[in-house]
Amino acid sequence: MKITGVELRRIAMPLVAPFRTSFGTETSRDVLLVRVVTPEAEGWGECVAMSDPLYSPEYVDGAADVIRRFLLPALPANLDANAVGRALHPIKGHRMAKAALETAVLDAQLRASGESFAGFLGASRTRVPCGVSVGIMDTIPGLLDAVAGYLDEGYVRIKLKIEPGWDVEPVRAVRERFGDDVLLQVDANAAYTLADAPRLAKLDAFDLLLIEQPLANDDLVQHARLARRLRTPICLDESIESAEHAAAAIELGSCSIVNIKPGRLGGYLEARRVHDLCRAHGVAVWCGGMLETGLGRAANVALAALPGFTLPGDTSGSRRYFATDVTEPFELVDGHLEVPAGPGLGVEPLPEVLKEVTTSTEWIAR
Repeated sequence: MKITGVELRRIAMPLVAPFRTSFGTETSRDVLLVRVVTPEAEGWGECVAMSDPLYSPEYVDGAADVIRRFLLPALPANLDANAVGRALHPIKGHRMAKAALETAVLDAQLRASGESFAGFLGASRTRVPCGVSVGIMDTIPGLLDAVAGYLDEGYVRIKLKIEPGWDVEPVRAVRERFGDDVLLQVDANAAYTLADAPRLAKLDAFDLLLIEQPLANDDLVQHARLARRLRTPICLDESIESAEHAAAAIELGSCSIVNIKPGRLGGYLEARRVHDLCRAHGVAVWCGGMLETGLGRAANVALAALPGFTLPGDTSGSRRYFATDVTEPFELVDGHLEVPAGPGLGVEPLPEVLKEVTTSTEWIAR
């Protein structure tokens, strides 16, 4: 497959409500979309990097720059999606930028062949159960109202963002209000240290599915120590940037669950490798989200349909984040989303919406 050109498109996507985590508050998404054009088809990829390097070292301007200056020139004249990772391997880091480019190439390849993203990855289901991530709130009553609304919409699992000072009490309040039958987990985004282990151990009382990324992303040893002090399973997110990282975490006992985010891993092919590794070792996985538009959401839903994804992921419906999505919206039905079955991602950007939200475009001929 020969790439004739690549478009880098920036879009601005206001969120329906501010989304606060331990590292900051987002009110809108500055999204970099990558469109790969070939003689046979075109494909789309979405970069999940944030505007600022807070969740990870990557950020949107940097992702656009590295694609333009280093990643595209590294691609051979003729390639398929499996060759993208090999071609980009010598370039260190920048996994979110690599993921966007690889996804666009894979989408174009699959559209040309008529194969769906889900079919290519090895999906075993036609719909996936959906959880929702609830940001840090100003008040506990406000949190309870938000959780009630999401449960009324049909979400089958609730994830609460936590940080020091917003952890035990909000979790207790949610458990007391909604009962033990609600699947409940928490996400710290690396906000704690091992010295906080006694505080985190208090969460054992609430029968949580997991505590996600409690400690620093680069400290597998401390996570292993913490895991021995808690009854609640530890799930790693930011710490897992490759299948090698996942293997090390499993070997050390740093986690018993992995949140698979394709953008953080460098793409869906590496995400599938992490899935296969975890499944072989009996480690549960679920698909995380980065407030993606319908393009990124389509790919995530396809990934979440693989057989090893045994826990509901953050594959929420479109209206959880956006009043208007750039594709036809993903709608929750009985707590599930349908897996797109069309060629490639199975969804298309809506031209008028895309035009309205676009802030800049750049065409790079090959």
